[in-house]
Amino acid sequence: MTRISFNAGWSVKPKVSSFSDLMGGDVGPRTVTLPHDAMRSLPRSATASEGPSTGYFPGGAVEYSKTLDVPDEWRRRRVSIEFEAIYRDAMVFVNGTFAGQRRNGYTTFRVPLDAHLRYGETNTIRVEARAHQDSRWYSGLGIHRDTHLHVTDLVHVVADGLRIHTPDADDELAVVEFAVTIRNEDLTTRTVTARAELRDAGGTLVAASDAPVTVTPATSTESVTRLYVTEPRRWSTDDPYLYSATVRLLDGDTEIDTAGAAVGIRTLHLDPVRGLRINGRTVKLRGACIHHDNGVLGAAAITRAEHRRIEILKAAGFNAVRSSHNPAGRALLDACDELGMLVLDEAFDMWFEPMKVFDYSLDFPEWWERDIEAMVAKCFNHPSVIMYSIGNEVPEAGTGPGGAWGRTLAGKIRRLDSTRYVTNAVSSFWAVSAEILDDFKQEVAALHARGVNDVMSGMSEIFDRITTSDLVTERTAETHAAVDVAGLNYAHQRYADDGERFPNRIILGTESNPREVAAIWPLVEQLPHVIGDFSWTGWDYLGEAGLGRTDYTTDPAAQGGGDPAYPWLLAWCGDIDITGHRRPASYFREIVYGRRHEPYIAVFRPRHHGERRLESSWAWTDTVAGWSWNVPPGSPVEVEVYSDADEVELLLNGVTVGRAPAGRQHGFRARFALEYQPGELVAVAHRAAGEQARTTLRTAGPAHLTVTTDRPQLSADDRDLAHLAIELRDGDGNLAHDGDRPVTVEVTGSGVLQGLGSARPATEESFEATSCTTFDGRALAVIRPAGTGRITVRISSEGLDPVTVDIDAA
Repeated sequence: MTRISFNAGWSVKPKVSSFSDLMGGDVGPRTVTLPHDAMRSLPRSATASEGPSTGYFPGGAVEYSKTLDVPDEWRRRRVSIEFEAIYRDAMVFVNGTFAGQRRNGYTTFRVPLDAHLRYGETNTIRVEARAHQDSRWYSGLGIHRDTHLHVTDLVHVVADGLRIHTPDADDELAVVEFAVTIRNEDLTTRTVTARAELRDAGGTLVAASDAPVTVTPATSTESVTRLYVTEPRRWSTDDPYLYSATVRLLDGDTEIDTAGAAVGIRTLHLDPVRGLRINGRTVKLRGACIHHDNGVLGAAAITRAEHRRIEILKAAGFNAVRSSHNPAGRALLDACDELGMLVLDEAFDMWFEPMKVFDYSLDFPEWWERDIEAMVAKCFNHPSVIMYSIGNEVPEAGTGPGGAWGRTLAGKIRRLDSTRYVTNAVSSFWAVSAEILDDFKQEVAALHARGVNDVMSGMSEIFDRITTSDLVTERTAETHAAVDVAGLNYAHQRYADDGERFPNRIILGTESNPREVAAIWPLVEQLPHVIGDFSWTGWDYLGEAGLGRTDYTTDPAAQGGGDPAYPWLLAWCGDIDITGHRRPASYFREIVYGRRHEPYIAVFRPRHHGERRLESSWAWTDTVAGWSWNVPPGSPVEVEVYSDADEVELLLNGVTVGRAPAGRQHGFRARFALEYQPGELVAVAHRAAGEQARTTLRTAGPAHLTVTTDRPQLSADDRDLAHLAIELRDGDGNLAHDGDRPVTVEVTGSGVLQGLGSARPATEESFEATSCTTFDGRALAVIRPAGTGRITVRISSEGLDPVTVDIDAA
C-alpha cells in the first residue's frame, strides 16, 4: 500500500451558497497545511451565538480544496482518501461530484475515489465542514486531524485490516497473533503470500511466518498467523517497549502491498479483588481528563503537539488520559504508546438527548454503529488503550431504555474487540434529573434566599445527598450492569458503599473535582474494587469559559456563579495550562499521589487581598509560585504550602514567619499570613526525624527575555513543531511574573509562526497574531517547518534586548 500524507497544498475559504458565489459574495481562499482549525481565524465577540461554550467563537461553514494529479496507471489501482477527523458534518466532493460524508467530527472515515477520478488529468478534491451550536466546548472547525492518500493494488490489505493481539504473555514467552483481512478487487482468483514479521525496537527480526492466501474475485478473507516471542519485553507505563509488526503481500517475488503497526506485548486482567492488572501487576489509574484542542493551535492535532502534551502530563504524575468526550486522534494514541500513557477512549457526549440544539444527538440514531466501528478499528493495535467509554453523563443512564442501549453499545464493542473493557461515565445527578429537578430548584432557591455561605455549603450537601441516594442506586443499576467497569462522575461518596452493595462491581472515577483529590485518592488506594480516578481536567482547554474561575468582590451579598462575560476564553480548570506550564494544582496532586516530597509554595495574588474570593466548583486557589510582586513592601499576603511532611516552616529573608501542620491529616496544605517584603521566601518541610526538603522563591531583579525551545532540530514535514517558551526572567533565572508586557515574534526562513499566545484565561488577543501579552511572565510561540533549511525566530519586547533563536529543519 502506498500511504501518502495528504496534508499539504490545501486551500480554505468560507463556504457560501452557489447564489452568493454568483453574485460576488465569495471570499478568496488561503493556502493551509493540515491539520488545520478554521474556527481559530473567526472573530470572537460578546454577541457570538455560541457564547462561553466555545469561548465566544462563532460557528461557521468552510470549504477546503486540493488538486491531485492522477496518472493513467492508477486505473489498475484502488485510490482512497483517509480523513482522521473533520469537524463537522463533512461532505466530500471529487471533481464536483458527491463522494462521501461523515457527521461525527472526531471519527476516521475513508472516501473511495475510483468512481470519480479522471485518469491522466488533474482532479479536484473539495471538502465542506460546518459547526453551529453543536458543542459544549470549543470544537474547532474543519480538517483538524491528518489526512492520507491510499493507493493500493487490486489485491490489498483493507483499511485497518491488520489487527495485532497478544492473547498470552509472560516473562518466558509471548503469543503475538496477526489477523489480516485481504480483499481481491480483480476479475480473477488470486493467490498471494502473506508474510508476517515481528521486529524489535532496533529492527532485528524476532519472528516471521509465511502463509498462502487465495482470494476469489470481489471478496475478502482473513488470514490469522501466530508468532511466538521468547523472553519478550512487555509493554507497561514504566517501560513502554514497542515491537513493530508488518504483513507483506507477495505475488510471487513481487511485493504488492504492505501493512504495519507498532506492537506492545502486554496482558490485561480485571477483577474486584486485585483491580486492574497489566502484565499481572495491579495498576491504579492516575487519570487526566483532556479535551482535544491544543491551546494556541486551536483544534489542530499536529503530531508533535499531541506528543508534547502527553510528555508533560506523564512528567506531572499522570499515567492515564480520558479522551473527553470524543474519540482520540491517532497522533495522541501513538504518543501514548511511545511514552507509556494508558487511554480510556470515549465515544459520545450524548445519545438521543441533546446537550446543544444542533449536536450529534440528531445523528446518533443513524450513525452510532459506524462511529463505534471506526473508534475500535483505530484503537485495536494501540497497547495504550485499555478501555472504551460509551458515553458521558447521558441522561438516559437513569432509565430502563438507557440501560438497554448501554448493553447494545457495550455488546457492539465487545464483538469488535474482546480484549479490552467497557465503561459508561455516569452522572448521578443527570441520571435522575428528570425526577428531582423541580425539588432541586426549590432547594437552591431557598439557599440563595438565606445567603452566600448557605449556598456554597448547601449546594455541596444537596449534591452529596442525591449522589448517595437509593434513587440513584436503583436507577443506575442496569446501566452499570451493562458494562465491565462502573464509571462514576463526581461520586466518590459511593465508592465504599457500592463495594458492599455490589461485590462484583468494579468502579472507576471517570471524572472528579480537582479540589477533592486529597479525599479521593486515599479511597482509590485503599479500595481494591476502585481502579483509579480521572480529574477534570489534566490540561486546560478552550471553551466552557470560566468553569474554574475565581471572581473577586467587596460585596458581602454577592454569590457568584453564572456565565463569565466576554472576553473569557479558557475553562481555567486544568492542572496544566494551555501553554504546557504546570499550575499549582498539578504539584499538589503530585504530592497527594506520593510522587513529590519537596514542599511547594503557592502565593495568593496580593492585589486582591481583603476581597472576597468567589471560587467556582472547579476552581483551584488563584495562586502563583512566585515572590516578585509589584505591591508596596508591607502589603498583606497569604501563602499556602503543599507538603506531605508533618509540619511546614515558612521563612522570609531568614526569619521564621510561622510553622503549621501539613501532611495527609491536614489536607497536605499549610497556610500562612504575612507581609510582603522583597527577598527570599523559603518553605521547609519537617518530619519527626528532621528536615525533609525545602523550596525557595526569590524576588526577581530587572527582567529580560529568555527563550527556550523544546526542539532545535525539526523534521521538515507536516508533523513536527518547535515550542518556544518565552519568559521574563532576571539574570539569576527568577521569574518576573507580575510584570507582564507585550512580546512580538518574527519568523523568517523555512518556517511559519503556527500559533502565539499565553495562558491568560480572559483575553481578546488572537492566537494567529504576531504579538501577545505575557501572563504571569510567560507566553508560548509555536513554529512549524515549511520546508528544509534554517528557521530564524526573533522575539522582542519594547525596552528589552531581543532574542534570536535558530532552528534547523531537515
